[in-house]
Amino acid sequence: MAVPKFKVSKARTRRRRSINMRMTAPNLISCSSCGNKILRHRVCPKCGFYKGQQVLESVEMA
Repeated sequence: MAVPKFKVSKARTRRRRSINMRMTAPNLISCSSCGNKILRHRVCPKCGFYKGQQVLESVEMA
């Protein structure tokens, strides 16, 4: 069984952990009707479109 020969420093341990726990930015796509950046599989809050169909009344239209 492998046994560490030397103590691993706090800096080295924290550096290794921070690389694995790094947050990734959300994947944003542009809305097909207005071009607004939105999360995938969500209704566009600006125009109210989802998959090319109007599903919500937008604030600008009302």
